[in-house]
Amino acid sequence: MNILLLGSGGREHALAWKIAQSPRVSQLFIAPGNPGTASLGHNVPLSLSDFAAIAAFVSNNAIDMVVCGPEQPLVDGLADYLAASDATRGVPFIGPRREGAQLEGSKDFAKAFMLRHHIPTAAYRTFDGTMADDAKAFLRTLTPPYVLKADGLCAGKGVLIVPSLPEAEKALDEMLGGKFGTASAKVVVEEYLQGIELSVFALLDGTGGYALLPEAKDYKRIGEGDTGLNTGGMGSVSPVPFADAAFMRKVEEEIVRPTVQGLIQDGIAYRGFVFFGLMNCAGQPKVIEYNCRMGDPETETVMLRLQSDLVDLLKATADGTLSAMQVETDARAAACIMLVSGGYPESYGKGYPITGIKQAQEESVVFHAGTSIKDNTLVTSGGRVIAVSSYGNTLSEALLTSQHAADTITFKDAYHRRDIGRDVTC
Repeated sequence: MNILLLGSGGREHALAWKIAQSPRVSQLFIAPGNPGTASLGHNVPLSLSDFAAIAAFVSNNAIDMVVCGPEQPLVDGLADYLAASDATRGVPFIGPRREGAQLEGSKDFAKAFMLRHHIPTAAYRTFDGTMADDAKAFLRTLTPPYVLKADGLCAGKGVLIVPSLPEAEKALDEMLGGKFGTASAKVVVEEYLQGIELSVFALLDGTGGYALLPEAKDYKRIGEGDTGLNTGGMGSVSPVPFADAAFMRKVEEEIVRPTVQGLIQDGIAYRGFVFFGLMNCAGQPKVIEYNCRMGDPETETVMLRLQSDLVDLLKATADGTLSAMQVETDARAAACIMLVSGGYPESYGKGYPITGIKQAQEESVVFHAGTSIKDNTLVTSGGRVIAVSSYGNTLSEALLTSQHAADTITFKDAYHRRDIGRDVTC
């Protein structure tokens, strides 16, 4: 099979790493890819917003399957565009059409979906700029802290958890006033769920079939002890110790299946990944959010633990035969530590040379997240730069290996957390 993988971050490098292991693959193209994916296939300089160019590439290169990594093209309707084009209509596409992608593209859509299909989640209401007084009145019915979510996509930065009512009212005014542009033209205000987060991933084939992948836990805050600003993710671990068989049975029965059935009832033929962002509330799983793709940096541990051929699963997704598939999982633990640029998630420098990757690869798997080549030198080009992932017989062992490998990689103002996974291993 000739496969086109769309995206350029650590998630896509991890997906490419796993896809390239399949004997089904003849050629793997990654668009636009990064210096890490270049060793696994052919990087293609395509813009993910140029749907016509993507369609032309698919047609001209005998692509047998398209796999979309990031959410923006899905929310913008790439799957719909390719399905409507004569040249690409029959090419399997892994990722939902625009309507299904609204599970991530609109927090209000997702919350209404959960309410309609009796999927456990936090109580909420949605407000626009004409309803500021009503929103503040609703805030006063809640107990702190307060959760405010921009309705649209904000690159992982549109969720605020605010400790006091005055701060919540101020944040609400700022969001409705355009803090996140059109994404916060509507704001979802919801109750705060007390518990421990985890991420559960599934592939859906649009016919009711689904396959659960290994679960993971990620760490969003920039500072150790889960302090400071939210980021795109500073690390992840898999498995999650509290997600035992009994807990995961609840997740499947109360969340995954009702989601799959709800999509069918709503007439949405969803084919692709679903990311269930969950909270373990004293043993009861509740949905914080849906994403219409794999998580990052969770993919950098999930792919290590996925023993099954990913391409087999993706083909079954496209063919509507996931019910017949079994997912095999590596019994070992996996841990990822993200190296980021100093100043991230606010302003940071770029173009700094990166050293030590070869040494890190002696004991770990190194995924590129924000790198580029300049004058034949690997340099930083993003806030999240390198993801270091490792196996271990225990989570503690995997984390120790990743920490050691991360310490060998250097670039100016490099930073990484040293407490990833500590909350579930101590």
